Amino acid sequence: MKKIEVSAALIVNEEKEILCTKRLGGEFDGMWEFPGGKIEDGEDGRAAVIREIKEELSVDIAVDEYFTTITYQYASFHLTMHLYFSSIINGELILNEHSDATWSSVDKMDNLNWVPADVQIIELLKDSSYLQ
Repeated sequence: MKKIEVSAALIVNEEKEILCTKRLGGEFDGMWEFPGGKIEDGEDGRAAVIREIKEELSVDIAVDEYFTTITYQYASFHLTMHLYFSSIINGELILNEHSDATWSSVDKMDNLNWVPADVQIIELLKDSSYLQ
């Protein structure tokens, strides 16, 4: 079974909303996710998420705090995802790899159609003191 390790950003704004992005293309086209991507050889999770957000959204982020690591078994691969609370420090959002983006409070995230692995993250966010 193929194993994929990724880092994702929980980008938080001043209203304690988190940036959610809609996938463009592929198996989960049109579904929502937290932005991020694969960790490259020799890279740690923080460096990966900073690089991926710059590539995907054209903004610089500060990684403020590690949140959690989750695993999810898809039909064709096993996913390990490291999540970091982050904030935008420079730039304007440009959707280079997504079809849409929205800022959402955790209590409204259930209204979006999420990729399967990210559903459990929303449940964990509901109990997070970081967003209080």
